[in-house]
Amino acid sequence: MKTIVLGGGCFWCLDAIYKKVEGVTNIESGYAGGNTDSPTYEEVCLGKTGHAEVVRLSFDETKIDLKNILRIFFEVHDPTTINAQGADIGTQYRSVIFYSNPEDEIVISSSIEEAQKNLKNKIVTEVSSLPSFYLAEEYHQDYYAKNPNQPYCVAVISPKLEKFLK
Repeated sequence: MKTIVLGGGCFWCLDAIYKKVEGVTNIESGYAGGNTDSPTYEEVCLGKTGHAEVVRLSFDETKIDLKNILRIFFEVHDPTTINAQGADIGTQYRSVIFYSNPEDEIVISSSIEEAQKNLKNKIVTEVSSLPSFYLAEEYHQDYYAKNPNQPYCVAVISPKLEKFLK
């Protein structure tokens, strides 16, 4: 199994989308890229910890490779906006990729170049090695599947998921 940590807005959105991807074996919502240890959701939402909402994906490379994981990532969020995705605004919603394996940086760079060809604005996705990953609170895990009728899920996640599945 291989892992990658991705942030592209609210972690609930990425979780819901990657749950539908064959070869993704585990998804954990969490926080990364900040300057405090063991942040809470409330602290991250204030935008003062520097953490992004992220998902840590584990995937089976015999079924899906990192290149395709990243192709999906660049299709399901806007990597050209700084610290925002739609109405979600703040550093915690930034576009970011954290890798653990230095060889992945080459795949990430080529994926950004490929995605840029289809975008008018410049990709601003941050890329760096993973400093630390902090698991989000239990109620954030598999949030969309547990709360499909919650207003945010209906208004934001469901349309993204429907678009992705088409």
